Amino acid sequence: MLALEGVSKTYPGGVRALDDVSLRVEAGELAAVVGPSGSGKSTLLHIMGTLERPSSGRVRLDGHDVATLGDRALAALRARRIGFVFQQFFLLDGVTALENVAHGLLYTATPVRQRLAAARIALERVGIGRRAMHLPNQLSGGERQRVAIARALVARPAIVFADEPTGNLDSRSGAAVVELLRTLNDAGTTIVVITHDQQLAHQLPRRMTMHDGRLVGDA
Repeated sequence: MLALEGVSKTYPGGVRALDDVSLRVEAGELAAVVGPSGSGKSTLLHIMGTLERPSSGRVRLDGHDVATLGDRALAALRARRIGFVFQQFFLLDGVTALENVAHGLLYTATPVRQRLAAARIALERVGIGRRAMHLPNQLSGGERQRVAIARALVARPAIVFADEPTGNLDSRSGAAVVELLRTLNDAGTTIVVITHDQQLAHQLPRRMTMHDGRLVGDA
C-alpha cells in the first residue's frame, strides 16, 4: 500500500527533518508511528500523505510513484485514495455533521445528492448516523472526532492517516476512538496513526519509532 525508500527531507537553513527513512505498510495494516516532539513524525506524515515531496528518496502509494505525478494528478490521488484525521477536528461551523462529511467528496466531482448519500453511510459506519443533522457545537468532542473520521472515510480511501486522533479527547472518548479505528481496520481499512502517546501506540499491532528524523524501531 505504501513504500518509502531512502526518504530524506531538508528544509531551508539545512534543517534535516527526515534522514534516510525506509518503510513499508501493507494493505490492511493498523500501525502507529510514535516518537517525541521534534522526532520527524509530522514531516513523515506529510511525506506519506503526499502533502509534501521528499528532498530525496522514493515514495510509492497505492501503486503510484509519487515523483512521477504532477500537482493535479497528485491532488486527485490525495482526494480519492487518502483520508486524513487530525487532532483538531476542522469541522465547519454552521453546517451539519452530514454536510461536513460530504465535504470530503468536494474535490472528486461527485454530484451533491451522491455526496450526501455517501456521507450518511460513512456516519453510520462510525456509529453516529443518528446525529447526522446536528451542528458541530451540538456534538461532544468524541462525536466530533467520529464525524472527522467519517469525512476521512467517505471517499473509501486506500489508506487513512490519523494524526494524534485522541489528542483533544478525554480518556474515555479517546479509548472509544481507538476502538473505532480497530473496528474500521478489521473491516479492511489500512490505517497509520501518528502519535507521541506510547500507551496508544502499544495498543496497535505495529509500532514504528522515530527519533531525530530517523526510523529507529519497527516492532
